[in-house]
Amino acid sequence: MGELSGKNAVVTGGAAGLGRAIALRLAADGARVAILDVDRSGAEEVAEQADGGLIEAWQCDVSRRSEVVAAMDRFAGAGGLDILVNNAVYFHYAPLADFPEDELTKILDIGLKGALFALQAATPHLVRTGGGSVINLSSVAVSFAIPNASVYTCVKGALDALTRQQAVELAPHGITVNAIAPGPVSTPGSNSVIDAEGWKRRAEKTPIGKLSTPEDVAAATAFLCSAQARTISGVTLKVDGALTIAGP
Repeated sequence: MGELSGKNAVVTGGAAGLGRAIALRLAADGARVAILDVDRSGAEEVAEQADGGLIEAWQCDVSRRSEVVAAMDRFAGAGGLDILVNNAVYFHYAPLADFPEDELTKILDIGLKGALFALQAATPHLVRTGGGSVINLSSVAVSFAIPNASVYTCVKGALDALTRQQAVELAPHGITVNAIAPGPVSTPGSNSVIDAEGWKRRAEKTPIGKLSTPEDVAAATAFLCSAQARTISGVTLKVDGALTIAGP
């Protein structure tokens, strides 16, 4: 019996990267997990890797509120909801003065509006369950300047603020709300904007001497969803090998 046995969890953007690792870890700890992702085939591949069939693949565009509400209602209706992980994200780096409007819209729709929609859809189910955990995926990019990452950083900063606000608003219902701010982590998304030299520089600047892995972030997520973290709420947990406090 795992730490999260009997729990029901939703992970947005779980078909790859951090979301994939988080979904697999929550399932390994005993949770029934729904991956909400536009990439149905990718989500199904992740589901096939989970022991005991604890991961379900749900095709869903988190930028569309109606799709998020429908998916959340269907999943939670079959057992309730205990955990929401807002992980869905879209990457595009460019100088703000030259940032294409369509890319700006996509980052905000997926990374920020998607999290808001998921919270709106999940909250009634978490309340009916009698409490639960919400985890928002932030970033250490909020803590210092990264070239051409103004829009991405704005989204992650907004998630930090949302975490604090919702931690207080949802506390009376027994719901904890926290954020995780990973340091540089190699994923398909981050690899689309960071080249080999960029990864080398980031590793060299990390005091602990190595970069975090998706599995490290997943372990932190599982902890914040566990009974051991029942009074931890409103915090942003950095999983960055002391990079933030050392400076960029």
